[in-house]
Amino acid sequence: MLAVLSPGQGSQKPGFLTPWLDLTGTEARLRWWSALAGVDLVHLGTEADADEIKDTARTQPLLVAAALLAAEHLPMYDVSLTAGHSVGELGAAALAGVLPAEAAITLAGVRGREMAAACALEPTGMAALLGGDAETVNAAIEAHGLHPANINGAGQIVAAGAIDRLEKLAAEPPAGVRVRMLPVAGAFHTPYMAPAEQALATIAAGITPSDPARLLLSNLDGAAVNHGRDMLQRLVRQVTAPVRWDLCMATLADLGVTGVIELPPAGTLAGLVKRELKATGVPEIVTLNTPDDLPAARDLIARHGMPPSHEPTMQFRVVVAPSAGTFVLATSLNEGDSIKSGQVIGQVATRQGPVDVPAHCDGVLTEWLVSPDDPVAPGQPLARIGGHLS
Repeated sequence: MLAVLSPGQGSQKPGFLTPWLDLTGTEARLRWWSALAGVDLVHLGTEADADEIKDTARTQPLLVAAALLAAEHLPMYDVSLTAGHSVGELGAAALAGVLPAEAAITLAGVRGREMAAACALEPTGMAALLGGDAETVNAAIEAHGLHPANINGAGQIVAAGAIDRLEKLAAEPPAGVRVRMLPVAGAFHTPYMAPAEQALATIAAGITPSDPARLLLSNLDGAAVNHGRDMLQRLVRQVTAPVRWDLCMATLADLGVTGVIELPPAGTLAGLVKRELKATGVPEIVTLNTPDDLPAARDLIARHGMPPSHEPTMQFRVVVAPSAGTFVLATSLNEGDSIKSGQVIGQVATRQGPVDVPAHCDGVLTEWLVSPDDPVAPGQPLARIGGHLS
């Protein structure tokens, strides 16, 4: 299985889009998207310096545009899964078919402007806590009145909140933990961003999303999202909710992902995946930064994606758990039974009540991947569905 990942804010570098403008149609596409985003994406991707492109209002649409531009040159129909970090989730949602590219760019422009405006309301920031165990780090964050904004895996949690509280945490770090202040404008993914979430919700209400055409992971809980409306709501909620990239990577491991392509500006997510998946097996990774990297990315898709064929082939899709709990199989279903898209194949029993698990395609229930009453985690594979595609 192959995954395409879209990076988030902080991964940008001056001039990183320059080589892409040599490809036919790229500049025209960026001019059109600039009109939608309200910023000059050509200038930002080629001539702007580091200070200019770290402005939240500019950075966010620039990153989404970069991911979508690069993906246009890949055979995405062979890609099984997409995921994005923070604002990168807008790009991932577009690549999964939930949003048109224009909607993703427009939302990124609104998101960036409104988050920048929220940052100006009071002095807030973010700091990376490197090392230490998660329980100790989270306790220290809470004790200082801060929020865990990004949980990027073992040994990397980002705290956010008032500047004076961050400075106090940096002066009194937990044992074995290094605190590094981040050059960002404010406390992203915390309640401080509530005005931005409200503004984004107003715009998002006018969009009609589609259901994902491939597996799409959510930063909220690492789960694969089956419905477009659910994903759109999650994209809005993400503005004030922590980014659980650790759970997204756990889902990559659970699904047995063997190949990963990180879209430009690539490197950050590839590093996290390499470190976090060492125990279960690091997938083959291509960091796609310039058009020169396209042949390697296409080759990876050819070897790890679903190969095209003129003959009917059996395609297997995995149904995953929407939340944590205990899985209850539908008693009337057996391996080999035909099922319809939307048919409930079981439920996850949670503290809040049962959550239905629907099939997201027509096919044959080829294999149960869990047993009755097994505990399951968000995004955990539950069943394999097979079907013939031409």
